[in-house]
Amino acid sequence: MDQPSAETNPGTERVYQDDAYLSTMEAKLLRIEGERGLVFDRTNFFATGGGQPGDTGHVELADGRTIPIVETAYSPDKRDVVMFAGPEADLPAPGETLTLHIDWPRRYRLMRMHTACHLLTVVCPFPITGAAVGETESRVDFDMGSEAPHKAAVTDALMALVRANHPVFTQTITEAELDANPGLVKSKHVKPPRNTGTVRLVAIGENGAIDTQPCGGTHVSETGELGEIHIGKIEKKGRENRRFRIRFGPPA
Repeated sequence: MDQPSAETNPGTERVYQDDAYLSTMEAKLLRIEGERGLVFDRTNFFATGGGQPGDTGHVELADGRTIPIVETAYSPDKRDVVMFAGPEADLPAPGETLTLHIDWPRRYRLMRMHTACHLLTVVCPFPITGAAVGETESRVDFDMGSEAPHKAAVTDALMALVRANHPVFTQTITEAELDANPGLVKSKHVKPPRNTGTVRLVAIGENGAIDTQPCGGTHVSETGELGEIHIGKIEKKGRENRRFRIRFGPPA
């Protein structure tokens, strides 16, 4: 099957970037990518990236049948979001309008965890060397030298930000504006994607006063939605790297 060119394919509209709470929506199936990949004109399914895993869920056909979605990722050229169907599913024909249902409980846990990771970078303002968002535990690695703070002190600082219930929102700046404000990028090794002309920022607090940094992930709208979180462990990873593990619930 011929693939659409860059001129004719503007790419999947990533609705989740504007509304992370949209759990169900309709979309038109454009094509089958490979053997099991479904590419729609628009989607609420988040594609794996930035340390956050892709969404799972299901697609509902007009006759009520459902197709499980077991993984979501970007196409090789990063233009489209590809939703991978389970191995036993009968795939629909391109051109059909279907209903997309994300696994909302899983997504919401990931939204809360990803937001918690942002708060951790506020409490620990050091260069980030790695991160991974999980449903029950996430990790953020920092280049912070030999002296790491105590996990109880970090937990207290995190919970102060949670209880303050700061707003969380997104905004867009130009790549030139990002170049003029390099301190917005907290990652030591990974830079935001370029060549689109704009960069998506996730901001916390009034006017982004608590934190503002480039991010393409999904987040809650207020820090109070995180509930109780704590630092379960701080590990030494090399001479200067420290790995912080964030978990839901009170400290053990």
